[in-house]
Amino acid sequence: MADRLSIITTRTGDQGTTGLGDGSRVNKTDERIHALGDVDELNSVLGLVVTHLQELPECHDYLAMLNRVQHALFDLGSELAVPGFKQLQAEQVTDLDEQIASLNARLPALKEFILPGGSRAAAQTHVARSVCRRAERSVVALTELGPYPQQYLNRLSDMLFILARCVNQSLSVNDVMWQRQN
Repeated sequence: MADRLSIITTRTGDQGTTGLGDGSRVNKTDERIHALGDVDELNSVLGLVVTHLQELPECHDYLAMLNRVQHALFDLGSELAVPGFKQLQAEQVTDLDEQIASLNARLPALKEFILPGGSRAAAQTHVARSVCRRAERSVVALTELGPYPQQYLNRLSDMLFILARCVNQSLSVNDVMWQRQN
């Protein structure tokens, strides 16, 4: 791996195409490249969430979970970059299901819709959730992928919603409740 990424600027994409992991080239507007970019953006936004949580001792127990998520998103990126390659596993989806159940058990029942916000860290987690939904839509458009990428992103957006609530709770900050504007 040390030599694999030694040259970052190759100029091979200057004409509007990009190389996939199998050696083929596709247009930079290809659905696969959109999905890859959306998943990459999600991983970057999660990196920002992690930096917020690192600064909050009350939220340190969420860091290992997000570390696993970021690695799983890299696995998903490899599936997107190499047509026909399968990397995500059912166990990664199951891990999210378990995290969702664990996080949700800490929270009071939700009786109203909430707005993104509360604390800065929770608001950033909501941004990650909305980026995740976009990535999910991009991945769903690629019908040749197996079930796990779509399932993983679907669960991840739910987990991020719940995590945002948990972050607010850990910081003793109220969620922002939606109020109908007649």
